[in-house]
Amino acid sequence: MADPVQSLAQLEILCKQLYETTDTSTRLQAEKALVEFTNSPECLSKCQLLLERGSSSYSQLLAATCLTKLVSRSTNPLPLEQRIDIRNYVLTYLATRPKLASFVTQALIQLYARITKLGWFDCQKDEYVFRSVIVDVTRFLQDSVDYCVIGVSILSQLTNEINQADATHPLTKHRKIASSFRDSSLFDIFTLSCNLLKQASGKSLLLSDESQHDLLMQLLKLTHSCLNFDFIGTSTDESSDDLCTVQIPTSWRSAFLDSSTLQLFFDLYHSIPPNFSPLVLSCLVQIASVRRSLFNNAERAKFLSHLVDGVKRILENPQSLSDPNNYHEFCRLLARLKSNYQLGELVKVENYPEVIRLIANFTVTSLQHWEFAPNSVHYLLSLWQRLAASVPYVKATEPHLLETYTPEVTKAYVTSRLESVHIILRDGLEDPLEDAGLVQQQLDQLSTIGRCEYDKTCALLVQLFDQSAQTYQELLQNNSAPSMELAVQEGRLTWLVYIIGAVIGGRVSFASTDEQDAMDGELVCRVLQLMNLTDSRLAQAGNEKLELSMLSFFEQFRKIYIGDQVQKSSKLYRRLSEVLGLNDETMVLSIFIGKIITNLKYWGRCEPITSKTLQLLNDLSIGYSSVRKLVKLSAVQFMLNNHTSEHFSFLGINSQSNLSDMRCRTTFYTALGRLLMVDLGEDEEQFHQFMLPLTAAFESLAQMFNSNNFNEQEAKRSLVGLVRDLRGIAFAFNAKSSFMMLFDWIYPAYMPILQRALELWFHDPACTTPILKLMAELVHNRSQRLQFDVSSPNGILLFRETSKMITTYGNRILTLGELPKEQLYVLKLKGISICFSVLKAALSGSYVNFGVFRLYGDEALDNALQTFVKLLLSVPHSDLLV
Repeated sequence: MADPVQSLAQLEILCKQLYETTDTSTRLQAEKALVEFTNSPECLSKCQLLLERGSSSYSQLLAATCLTKLVSRSTNPLPLEQRIDIRNYVLTYLATRPKLASFVTQALIQLYARITKLGWFDCQKDEYVFRSVIVDVTRFLQDSVDYCVIGVSILSQLTNEINQADATHPLTKHRKIASSFRDSSLFDIFTLSCNLLKQASGKSLLLSDESQHDLLMQLLKLTHSCLNFDFIGTSTDESSDDLCTVQIPTSWRSAFLDSSTLQLFFDLYHSIPPNFSPLVLSCLVQIASVRRSLFNNAERAKFLSHLVDGVKRILENPQSLSDPNNYHEFCRLLARLKSNYQLGELVKVENYPEVIRLIANFTVTSLQHWEFAPNSVHYLLSLWQRLAASVPYVKATEPHLLETYTPEVTKAYVTSRLESVHIILRDGLEDPLEDAGLVQQQLDQLSTIGRCEYDKTCALLVQLFDQSAQTYQELLQNNSAPSMELAVQEGRLTWLVYIIGAVIGGRVSFASTDEQDAMDGELVCRVLQLMNLTDSRLAQAGNEKLELSMLSFFEQFRKIYIGDQVQKSSKLYRRLSEVLGLNDETMVLSIFIGKIITNLKYWGRCEPITSKTLQLLNDLSIGYSSVRKLVKLSAVQFMLNNHTSEHFSFLGINSQSNLSDMRCRTTFYTALGRLLMVDLGEDEEQFHQFMLPLTAAFESLAQMFNSNNFNEQEAKRSLVGLVRDLRGIAFAFNAKSSFMMLFDWIYPAYMPILQRALELWFHDPACTTPILKLMAELVHNRSQRLQFDVSSPNGILLFRETSKMITTYGNRILTLGELPKEQLYVLKLKGISICFSVLKAALSGSYVNFGVFRLYGDEALDNALQTFVKLLLSVPHSDLLV
C-alpha cells in the first residue's frame, strides 16, 4: 500500500480533506489516495480499526462505504464467514453506538442491507444465515424510540435494496432474491410496520418530540416501501405509475379484507402533522391500486365503499390539502379511483352522489387556482377523462351524474386558462403555453371530457371565441391600441384554438351524431376565419404561439375529417360550404396547403413553426386518397417545381443557425418525394427537373472542394442541408424505379463529394452524422426497392461505396485518440452506432451476390469490417454499454 495511507491518522486526514476541503486539487489527491486504500489488501482490517478507533464521523463513513464496496464486488467475493462477521459486527455497532452521525448510521444500514441481499441464498449448516432479518432488528424494536427508529430504518433500507436491481449482478439473480424475500419475509415486515403504526396512532403523539417524529416517518417509509414492492418482477417505470396495478400476493388478502388496515391510514392522515401526510396518502394510493382479482365482487364493493368514505372525509375537511405535497398525493389518489375501479362499481357506492359532487367542486376549485401545484392537475383531468370515457359503457341503473359535472369541469378548465393569460403577462410569470408537452397532455385529456355533453362545450367555446375574436378585431382596427391588450387577446385565442382542436380530435372517443358534426363545423368556421385575419397581418406582425395552436388545430382536423374513411356528406362540410364556400375535401385541402406555404414563407426561420408545418405536410402526403387530390392542386405543383430558398427561406444558408436546425428539411423532402412519386412512374425527365436545385447545390460544392480557398462554414451548411434533403427523398422513394433514378443520379457523380466531406470534417458530428444516416437510408431495402437484375452491378457498386464510407470515416475517427468521457458519445459512439446500422442494413439487404462480390477480389467489405472492429476495440467495454 502507498505511504499516504499507512496509518489511521493519515486516513482520517484524507477523509477530512475529501469531505471538507474547498480546494479542488487537495480533494482530488485525497480521493486518489483513498481509492488506492479501497483496493488494498489491508482495506478490510483497516476499516474495522477506523470504526473502532476513528475520531471523526468522516472516517466512520469511509469505513462503511469501503466495506459496502468490498461485499458488493462480483469478482473475488469475501468468504461467507467474513460476511457473517461483518453483518453481526454492524448490528452490534449500531446497537452500542447511539450517538452516531445520521449519515454514518445510514451508511452502516446500507452495508447491512447489501450483505443481506447478496447473501440471501447462502447456507451454513443447512440454514440460510442472512434471512433472520426480523430477528436481527428485534433488539432495536424493543428498546427506546431512538433504537426503534434504527430497527425500522434497517427493514426499510433492506426492502428498498432487494426491490432494486443493480448493474453489477445478473437480473435473474436479483429477481430470484426478490421473489424469495417477497414470499418469506415481506408480509411479516408489512404486518409489523402496520402494527407499530397502530400503536403509534393509539397514543397521543408529542408534536415536540423529534424522536417520535423520526419513528413515525420511518414507519411510513417502510410501509410505503412494502406496498411499492415489485411483486411480479415487472420493474414498472415510475413514469407510468398511474396506469399500474399493485400486484399484491394472494397470501396478503387478510390484511386488505380487514377494513382496519385501510381505516388506519385515513385516521393517521387526520391525526398527524401535515408534513407527514404526503407519505400517508402515498400509502393510500398504493392500497387503492390493489389488483381487482384479490377480491370477489362483494369484497371489492365493500373495500371500495370504505375507500370512497375515506376520500369523502378528506374532501369534507380539506385544510391539510393546502400543503402542495398533500394536494399532489391526494390528486393521485383520486385518479386511482377510476383507473382501478369501473364507473358501474363507483355509482353503486352508497355515498356516490355526494362524493362525485365534492370531487367536482374540488376539481373546479383546483382548476381555477391554476398557479397552485400545476403538475397535479394532470391527475384530476385523468380522473374525469376516464369517467367521461366510461359513460357509453356503464350499465348500472344508478345515475352517474356526469352530465351535470363534466360541463362544470370543462368550463372551469377553459375559463381558468383564459383568465390566466392577463395575469401571466402582467406579472411576468412562466407561461404554460411554453411547455408544449404539458399543454398537449392536458388537451388530450380535455378532448374526452369536452365531448361529454358536447352541446354545452360547443356553446361555451362559441361564446368565448366570439367575444375574444371581436375584441381582437377591434383592437387591430385601432392603431393606438395598447400592446398589452392585444397580447392578452392573442393569448386567449391561442388557448381557444388549442382547445377547439382538442375537442374535435376527441370525436374518436364517442359515437358522433350529425348534430355534433354540425357543432364541429361551427367551431372550424371560426378558426378558419381567424386564420384569414392573422395571415393577412403576417407581413407586419405575427404571434408564434397563436400560429402553433393553428397548426395543432389543423392536425386534429386532418385526423378526423380528411381521409378515406370520412363521410363526405358530413354536416361539418355542409356548414363549411354555407359559411366559407368550402364545398368538399379538395377545397379544404387547398386551405391546408395555402396555410403551409404561407407559414414557410413568413415563418421559415422559426424552427418550431416550420417543423410543425412540415410535419403537417408530411402527414397529408401519406393518405392514399388525400395525396392524389393534393398533387392536382396548383399550390402543390408550385412546391414541386420551386423548392428553392427563393420561395422557401428555410432552404437557404443561414449563418446564424446551428447545423442541427436543418432537420426539418428531411421532413420537407420526404413529403415532396411522396407527392412526386404519385405520377412519376419511370419519367426520368420529370425526375431530373425536380432534382435541378439539388444538382446545382452539388455542383457548387464540387467547385468549392476543387478550389484551394473556400468558406468552410458555408460549405458545411450547404453539405448538411443537401444531405438532409437527399435522405428525405431516399426515404420517400420506396419503389424500385424511382429509387434507381435516384441511385443513377447520385452515383458515380456525387459520391466522391460525400467521401471528401468525411475526410475533411470527420471530427464534426454535425456533418458526419447526416452523411452516415443518408448512407444507412440508401442501403435500406425498403419495400424491396433494391432487388437489382441479375446482370446489374448496382448492388455491388452501392455496397462498395458504402464500405468506402465506413472505412474513410472509421480510420479518421481513430486518429482522435482518447476523448473526454462527456464527449465520447457525441464524437465517437454515435458515429459507431450509425456505422453498425449501415453495415447491418447492407449485409442483410439480400441484394448483393457476395459470391460474385468476393470472386472479383474487391477488398471494400474486408476494409469496412476491419475498420468497424478497430472502432469497437478503441472504446472501453463499459462505454459501449451506454
